[in-house]
Amino acid sequence: MTQMTGLIFTDAQQAIGFARPALYRTHSTVMEEKYPAFQYAKYIPTNEDGDMWDVGTVVTSLNGPAGRAEYLSGKGFDIPNVSAQMSQGVSNFYLAGCGYELSLQEVNRASKMGVDINTRDASDARKIAEKFIYDRAMTGSTEKGFTGLLNNATVPTANVPADGTSSGTSWSAKNADQKARDINLALTDVYTATKETELADTLLLPTSSFLDASTTRMGDGDLTVLAFLQQNNAYTAITGQPLNIMPARELETAGAGGTKRMVAYARNPSVLEFFLPGAFTFLPLHPLSSMSWRVDGIMNVGQTEIYRPKGISYRDGI
Repeated sequence: MTQMTGLIFTDAQQAIGFARPALYRTHSTVMEEKYPAFQYAKYIPTNEDGDMWDVGTVVTSLNGPAGRAEYLSGKGFDIPNVSAQMSQGVSNFYLAGCGYELSLQEVNRASKMGVDINTRDASDARKIAEKFIYDRAMTGSTEKGFTGLLNNATVPTANVPADGTSSGTSWSAKNADQKARDINLALTDVYTATKETELADTLLLPTSSFLDASTTRMGDGDLTVLAFLQQNNAYTAITGQPLNIMPARELETAGAGGTKRMVAYARNPSVLEFFLPGAFTFLPLHPLSSMSWRVDGIMNVGQTEIYRPKGISYRDGI
């Protein structure tokens, strides 16, 4: 099929034959773009089961088994029972979206120059959509009444020790050894709270604290706090595997009273997962007037479900 280029269109109906294939190419390119600032899947296991029109799913939260084993007689009829402590609920999904407009002027300029339609608006729309999804995964939605990975009220929470300068908790008042100690406390919280059934393999720090740990040296050595922790932490000592340490800007004020918070957790779907049954998708363009079109995008967004709150630890005040 010969592409229509160099033509000048006088209304939206004439131009649609050029706009549709051009937008297809534009949207295909835009959907391949990566947005490092909004990579929710690297923080939370993401469940994409379902489709754009699902309304929710049943979820089960587990708090570990209840019961015990005992000695028995050979003819015993009183063997102790063990049962799982669980609760069920519904995790709702919500349709959301954003879009952009396309003018006859833009289409004519693209046709005249023999190029694809400007990707800026489509790229901006997708970036806004990805940020929307990221925010719901990390901090939830007050409008819909759910929380995210960083602010769930069921997760065990404690302050870091107040043994810095002037009995402060902030890292600005602590030395490198104390900072490393604070992090290992958060990691061991998970191990002890779950009775050694879960290990925190991921640590999130406020961006400023992450940068501080990446430049502050341990004593007179060459290792920074961050490099030291990669080698010397509870998770690596037990498993021999590297600890995943990442910054999260939302943690700057996520703690009690707006303080900094760090989060240690077992990043696996038995502990938590984020539901995204309908990824952001552009719909076909439709005319608004004789000189413009509308291009909408939709997504079906769920929420972060934490099945085992003790598999996560919040430590505030850093």
